[in-house]
Amino acid sequence: MAQMRKRFSSVCSSSSAEDDSADLYDSVPDPAAEQDHPYAALLCVHQVQDSLLSSNSRFTAYRGILNWIIILLVLTHAHLFLENFIQHGFLIDVKKVLEHLLEENCNWPSVNLILAANVFTVAALLFERFQEKGKLSPVNSRRLHLLNLALLVLFPAAVIVHEPTISTGGALVSLWVYTVLGLKLYSYQETNSWYRQTVSIHADTCSDDSNLTLPDLYYFLVAPTLCYQRHFPRTSTVHINKLLHRTLEMVIVTQIMVGIVQQWIEPIFQRSEMSFTNMDILVRVEHLVGLVAPTHFLVLLFFFLCHSYLNFCAELLRFGDRHFYGDWWNATTLISLWENWNIPFHKWCHRHVYTRLLEKNIPSSQAELLVFLMSAALFEFVFALPLHSCRLWIFIMMLCELFVAVFLGGYFQGNYGNGLVWLCLLLGPPLAVTTYFHDHYVSFHHPSPSSSSSPPGHVFLQLR
Repeated sequence: MAQMRKRFSSVCSSSSAEDDSADLYDSVPDPAAEQDHPYAALLCVHQVQDSLLSSNSRFTAYRGILNWIIILLVLTHAHLFLENFIQHGFLIDVKKVLEHLLEENCNWPSVNLILAANVFTVAALLFERFQEKGKLSPVNSRRLHLLNLALLVLFPAAVIVHEPTISTGGALVSLWVYTVLGLKLYSYQETNSWYRQTVSIHADTCSDDSNLTLPDLYYFLVAPTLCYQRHFPRTSTVHINKLLHRTLEMVIVTQIMVGIVQQWIEPIFQRSEMSFTNMDILVRVEHLVGLVAPTHFLVLLFFFLCHSYLNFCAELLRFGDRHFYGDWWNATTLISLWENWNIPFHKWCHRHVYTRLLEKNIPSSQAELLVFLMSAALFEFVFALPLHSCRLWIFIMMLCELFVAVFLGGYFQGNYGNGLVWLCLLLGPPLAVTTYFHDHYVSFHHPSPSSSSSPPGHVFLQLR
């Protein structure tokens, strides 16, 4: 027995010596030693290794922790909703929401504005057909396309500014539709131009104008993509169970978002009697940082648009490419976050802006900066115009994130970088968007004496 223990001790000591010289994660028992000493595994049960949750561990299976967080969030929200209901009552008024969407006794200016977008769509198709038949030169066709796109941007802006009956919600939806339409029509004309250049370069290639039809164009307009191509990948059939699943998701998420707005956000604005000016920006920040609800609202909005809605459209249209977002929640840099949170928009920017700037011999760093500034201006335009307030909150917020990415990104890597990304994500967009809506709410319920003579605009979701 003493001799056996000595042999086992030599095995353990040799294993420890090897561990000291080997890599921390390469300390694997020698199979030959285990065969020679069948009881060594019972006596030598320790080896050099890290805890699973330490930063040096290679452990990545956190699915159980994710499920625990989801359950915790559901229980926390249920508690907060119950507490808010006891204090303030049931504020979700479906009738008030429907009246708001109908807009002034079924006048529907936002619906009429969206229907008018078909004029720009048909014009873009006619320009492509005329150029395909040789009735328009490439230069004149591009000029007409750019004029059409310029009018597409100016027309909804003029209607929203000068039409008093359009609601804030209707203006937001209308401007979002026109913005998406503008991006798609730009991709449509430029991609068709690339097809024609391919035909001119390869003489053996025949020109194909069979795709220049209304069904083809409108399929692209309703498809969940911003980049045009003549033959999209398609699935074999439509799965009804997936459509029902996505529909149920959208209904539930919509109810939660309406509840967040009417149960949390508007009561907070209502209780606030502060008259915000440019001099009390610190008070504004202190007041709005405590609003956790806008963060939840924006996360639910992302899930509604980028997951449920886009997958519903893709399933209904049998659209094959459903890579609408990447794992932005694992991003260790803000640049990775911007590249993964909205894949269709990132593809459009890379295809139609970034690569075109590189073709003009613009350095890649400057091209990336121009793309980022264009994105910031676009988001500012979509949010600020319907609220009739251009204070550049969203644009400034994105510039601050850019400075953080440039000057602090190198100091935060790995898990610390992911923590910095989440900190910017939780403080930046909710603070900027909520500031805009708070200013709009205050201007509606507490108008200044100079503007008391003119009727204020509509708020997105009115209280009882």
